[in-house]
Amino acid sequence: MQQTRIYQNIFNKIQEDIKAGVYKIGSKLPPERDLALQLGVSRTSVREAMIALEVNGIVEVKLGSGVYVINDHQDAANPQTGFNTKVHPLLLPYLKEDAVITPFEILEARLLIEPYLAELAAQHRTDEQLEQIKEAFLMNVRDNLEHSKEHIGDRLFHIRIAEASQNSACAFFLNFLLSKHYTDFFSRMRSLYTPEDMPLRSQLEHQEIMTAIQNQDKVAAHNAMKKHLQNVIHMFSKKS
Repeated sequence: MQQTRIYQNIFNKIQEDIKAGVYKIGSKLPPERDLALQLGVSRTSVREAMIALEVNGIVEVKLGSGVYVINDHQDAANPQTGFNTKVHPLLLPYLKEDAVITPFEILEARLLIEPYLAELAAQHRTDEQLEQIKEAFLMNVRDNLEHSKEHIGDRLFHIRIAEASQNSACAFFLNFLLSKHYTDFFSRMRSLYTPEDMPLRSQLEHQEIMTAIQNQDKVAAHNAMKKHLQNVIHMFSKKS
């Protein structure tokens, strides 16, 4: 199986098996672990493929129970992963041209770049930019109190830090990655694997990042952002 777009190869294989009658409507697909061993891929790639199959109306993912076939005629050779343009107006300027990027690819790329951006922000942020970061954080707090499903404050918090880094190229790249959160693919992954207390945990981690940037402590800012993103990746990677 090719290493490029592994989840798409898994998606196509499962879809072909469903059409061939290997898995019938109402039947349960093998567990993630078994499929990963059978196909020689990671469980992460299998999980991404299952979410893509569900977004395309082929299966239904039931946490604690399994993945069930609900449609054997869906024509979805190219999994639907484009972003949903019905987003909050504050975030529209940050949406970029569509591309197929999986949730784990987004998070892995963010882990590479955002700790460095937080470090730069701690070194170079202006007082005005610090206030903008604080405003985004307060919006994040309000979102959590109101049980928002859009999490606008969360996204803006990361965007403001990128802007405060004074590195336009890195900030542009992060804005592009964040735009990919607005997909049915990512939203379904988040709804399935986000624990109820995760928004509050993220809020506390954001506060730690913000404090380090305010104190112009580049090491603490780098480490706090790294820990935050590692926690998000761990959340999405944990066994169901």
